Amino acid sequence: MHPVRKKRILVISSIIIVLSLALALVMYALQQNINLFYSPTQIASGEAPEGVILRAGGMVVEGSVHRDNKTLAVSFDVTDFGEKVRIEYKGILPDLFREGQGIVAQGKLNSEGTLIASEVLAKHDEEYMPPEIAEALEKSKLNSASSNTSY
Repeated sequence: MHPVRKKRILVISSIIIVLSLALALVMYALQQNINLFYSPTQIASGEAPEGVILRAGGMVVEGSVHRDNKTLAVSFDVTDFGEKVRIEYKGILPDLFREGQGIVAQGKLNSEGTLIASEVLAKHDEEYMPPEIAEALEKSKLNSASSNTSY
């Protein structure tokens, strides 16, 4: 083989190896930072993985908020009008947090199916709802409407 051709093949293969390594590192970094959204129905059915950071959201169930008087710990239920999921959080809740309000919580699911939240976000006005929550609520309403229909 001609030395010039050999050198070109070596350069091209080196570039391919470096680009492959860079792509692998980018994919690994993205995999570590992704937070998937799960509805309460998906969590209750076991679709959400345990011990992985995820987001869950829905409407705070009326009468489900329990606050610890000595600490900042609070627990509450969230529903998509199909299933309920318990969320436990230690910290200061957003000013807009209240029962009947749409929220998104980020945290890890434990073995009992409770989301241990590291962050709780409340919607900022009466009109806005995150697209994931709106879609999950709409699906849940359609499913409950079709199961209540008698033929």
